Amino acid sequence: MMAYPFQIQRRDNAFIRLGSQVWTFLKPYKKPIIIALALMGVELIVELWHPLLMKTVIDEGIMKQDLSAVLGWGGLMVAVALLGFAAGITNSFYSSYVSQHFGYDVRAKLFMRIQHFSVSAFQHFPPSSLITRMTSDVNQLQNVVFMGLRIMLRAPLLMAGSLIMALLIDVRIAGILLIAVPICVTILIWLMRKGFQLFRAVQNQLDATNGIVRENLMGMRLIKAFVRYRREIDRFDRSNTELMERTAKALRLIETTIPILLLLMNISILVILWFGNWQMGIGGVSAGDTAAIVIYATRITGIFGLLSHILMSIARARASASRVQEVLQAEDPGEETLVWEDSRAEMGAEVEEEGPAAAAAEDPCLGKEIIGKLEFEAVTFRYPGTSEPVLRDLSFVVHPGETVAVMGATGSGKSSMFQLIPRLFQPERGRILIDGVDIRDLPLEEWRRSIGMVPQEVVLFTGTIADNIRWGQNNASLDEVMEAAKHAQIHETILELGEGYGTIVGQKGVNLSGGQKQRLSIARALIRKPRLLLLDDSTSALDLKTEAKLLRALKRYDCTTLIITQKVSTAMQADRVILLDQGRIIAQGTHEELTASSDLYRRIVASQFGEKAVSGL
Repeated sequence: MMAYPFQIQRRDNAFIRLGSQVWTFLKPYKKPIIIALALMGVELIVELWHPLLMKTVIDEGIMKQDLSAVLGWGGLMVAVALLGFAAGITNSFYSSYVSQHFGYDVRAKLFMRIQHFSVSAFQHFPPSSLITRMTSDVNQLQNVVFMGLRIMLRAPLLMAGSLIMALLIDVRIAGILLIAVPICVTILIWLMRKGFQLFRAVQNQLDATNGIVRENLMGMRLIKAFVRYRREIDRFDRSNTELMERTAKALRLIETTIPILLLLMNISILVILWFGNWQMGIGGVSAGDTAAIVIYATRITGIFGLLSHILMSIARARASASRVQEVLQAEDPGEETLVWEDSRAEMGAEVEEEGPAAAAAEDPCLGKEIIGKLEFEAVTFRYPGTSEPVLRDLSFVVHPGETVAVMGATGSGKSSMFQLIPRLFQPERGRILIDGVDIRDLPLEEWRRSIGMVPQEVVLFTGTIADNIRWGQNNASLDEVMEAAKHAQIHETILELGEGYGTIVGQKGVNLSGGQKQRLSIARALIRKPRLLLLDDSTSALDLKTEAKLLRALKRYDCTTLIITQKVSTAMQADRVILLDQGRIIAQGTHEELTASSDLYRRIVASQFGEKAVSGL
């Protein structure tokens, strides 16, 4: 099982608790972190030391007109400045190294977490939101890590150090800063709290905008066919305008606050100059003392401008942190546990040391060869968040090697039944058995490896045709790819394409017809040599001749086959037909038996072949 480091329960304190637990991700980079912090310390010492050197140059050199003192102390200032410059450049390198690897690790952990989600969990996180969380939100956290090593710690330490050094030089003049600095800090704290709310709203609106863009790109053909582009433009414009306004509101808060802080600090510097000049006139302080205090005050002023930027980033990262935690800590009762072959160590998964042999000895189900006897025992299922079940007390048996057609009206529960078999969802009541074993007792990955599933909505991936077929079996040879394509009745069509099996398939198969995509998807399932083959209305785009060839080819596979179909021609070639209505089995048997005994089935036959076909049986 994988261990997830973020254990945050309350969203409003997400960033604070994130800071205490983010060390899990940063732990592998202790050495570069220590180097970066040490270099930052060098920079801090240089910046705090410089005003004292300037004080010495003024008092010992300029005021006494001693050129050698000016050159000596001035040379030391240059050397110290070069040291700080070198430390800063090197610090930036190590900070970038750590932050980039941190971002990589968080994205990898998020992706792994998403892979463990059950299908029901995706109802809570739209795809556009997950994309934003893995990109924009992680980037915000990554930027904060960089700033934490580069300037985030140095800025408050430099402020506190400058204030202390100024007070040590002359508490009367520097006492003015004791009034201005707390006021500015209070304003910054308020700014961070307010900014968190605003930037969370910005990220949420970014989700919505990305969702519209995604829907538009996926449905571009339909939008053009229905001439709905003006409506889509208006819809995007409204969302984009809302995103602009929310972002502008957040940035306006920041840009309004920074001038106020700078105004307060610049007024403080003017007061320091006036009071310092008066003290110099009465001999209370030296010119070097006044200049050093002014430099420290100027540093503090610059830091407030920098802190405004830092706190804005923290506010954005705090909002992003809570959104990242929502994914990492999402409660998913159907969460999947898979055995990952690749990248488990890289992703930080905790894997037990015991080998496959030991695991098989403990679990009698592991490694057991599946024969293919499928049973539903009083299965009831409802989708999360719905009140009415879509399947009610479903019970039937499919024998090994049998081909069963599942028919029924739209919404009768056919696809829902199919989704329970590979455990994409869990039944509310009842059991699903394979060879007499509850499928929940089988290792999930092994169980799914024995299934070849062709969904109703065909999904193809960018790459070659051969790559898409091999997606079902990564190590398949070209001969195996061609064999699966021949059985899926797509081989000849592939050879007619420009590059044959090397032809590039566009995203989601945009350069293929519906029937070609369906047959490629079937070939992808067949190459697995499954023990259980599930075809969810996967022959709807095929003509009767091609479909008949396909069904005959499926007989060559030693597997149990279930086919969701609306075609009576498909049901006629099946060993048995199961008829569903409102989530219940109302009849099952051969085509001839149902034609004789089921009024609903006779109506289906009559709708496709005419009344004569029914009366003739």
